[in-house]
Amino acid sequence: MFHFLGNTKIVQTGSHLIEAGRDFRHARKYSPDKLTRRLIKMFIVLVVTLTLWNIPTEWYGIDGLTIVQQRIIAIFAFATLMWLMEIVSSWATSVAVIGLMLLFTSDSGIKWMCDPDQVGALLSYKGVMATFADPVIMLFIGGFILAIAATKTGLDVQLAKVLLKPFGTNSNTVLLGFLLITGLFSMFVSNTATAAMMLTFLTPVFRQLPPEGKGRIALALSIPVAANLGGMGTPIGTPPNTIAIKYLNDPEGLNLGLGFGEWMMFMLPLVIVLLLISWWLLKALFPFSQKTIQLEIDGEMKKNAHSYIVIVTFFVTVALWLLDSVTGINSFTVALIPFVVFALTGVINKRDLEQINWSVIWMVAGGFALGYGLNKSGLAENVVQSIPFGEFSPMIILLLSGFICYLLSNFISNSATAALLMPILAFVCGAMGSTLDPIGGTPTVLIGVAIAASSAMVLPISTPPNALAYATNLVQQKDMVRIGLIVGILSMALGYGLLYMLGTMHLF
Repeated sequence: MFHFLGNTKIVQTGSHLIEAGRDFRHARKYSPDKLTRRLIKMFIVLVVTLTLWNIPTEWYGIDGLTIVQQRIIAIFAFATLMWLMEIVSSWATSVAVIGLMLLFTSDSGIKWMCDPDQVGALLSYKGVMATFADPVIMLFIGGFILAIAATKTGLDVQLAKVLLKPFGTNSNTVLLGFLLITGLFSMFVSNTATAAMMLTFLTPVFRQLPPEGKGRIALALSIPVAANLGGMGTPIGTPPNTIAIKYLNDPEGLNLGLGFGEWMMFMLPLVIVLLLISWWLLKALFPFSQKTIQLEIDGEMKKNAHSYIVIVTFFVTVALWLLDSVTGINSFTVALIPFVVFALTGVINKRDLEQINWSVIWMVAGGFALGYGLNKSGLAENVVQSIPFGEFSPMIILLLSGFICYLLSNFISNSATAALLMPILAFVCGAMGSTLDPIGGTPTVLIGVAIAASSAMVLPISTPPNALAYATNLVQQKDMVRIGLIVGILSMALGYGLLYMLGTMHLF
């Protein structure tokens, strides 16, 4: 169902809006008129992959390189090019990565191609498959389950009503309300679902505003800006954060034990400052011509036992996440609590499980499989011994990694970008050792990449919230580029400034 405002089409329901946004992103990437270009790209990927797969190992200049390690290099190149060129969906590339690693580099691979006496030490097939059950994946699933339950019972709508009410009827304060509440929701709920819900709430507001004013643009843009920035506030707010946590807390790696509460202690103030700056920018760039707005949000929370179970479980889960250092229960274990409670009480059924964003989970698992291959095959260790990473400038590593992540995330999935960069940076930073101490060590670099990924919001295809806002037909691309570029640069500057300060004070 749609409403029409002049020549502008407003999507009424969140589900329709999500569908419209996905259609837009899919059309931009996979339209039939781009078939020839996609085939050319696929040919390039195959040539590069097969070349790296078959050239003599001596050509790499890495001492002790085995055939298995060479194949992992080729598979890594395959994943990189496929993600960068977006020939197929990111999750499809990840599935291919896991399949290739199992077939050609594991102890369950093709027999005549996986003889350890000829190709070197093989990966454990159980280890490769276990990347899909990594504790971080459980964190994703827990977040998705909470979001599904909140939506199913109407808790999200009720929270939005209660939280937006204090902002009154002044147009500028209503704008602030949507920024802050969207940012808050996106810390715990998928930014795509948050953006769809909040844009739906704006539908009656748009009808009140004159079409000649810029207030509609400010409100429509406030949702993707806040959803992108808000995701930085918690480890589950966006996939790059969770991927960073995986490498920072890996018992066989850095083993920092960075908790949910610790992350929020540092990142929440940054998010609040960025949201307030965004409010000021939106007011200045897209001023309201109408000074008051009557805010109406349709829908109510269901008043039944399931709703109360969800309310209690939701707040208990968040409290346990924040108090992980006190309780000793890590965030991964806490994430399964709502799943257990909702499953046993019937809040979530088998049909609800279909709503979990499995494409994101497969996408992240493929990145983890690459990281597993790099480390367990010994490739990372061989590269470290062959390249003098200790002589690299820590500031160059910090700034270059952030710039590359920001640039890539504006054009491809920020999850794919993080999955690609994190394993590389984890072993590069590990090899640099104490060289990184002046900037705070590896955490500064990896969390910086997560910030850079969330700061990339220039284009409609940069993030799902951007695509959803663009799908309302209220926002022109030039407006999105304008606010996205300014907010993104400020987010990077303040975020990296905060990380540098915390790093030099050794507070991680």
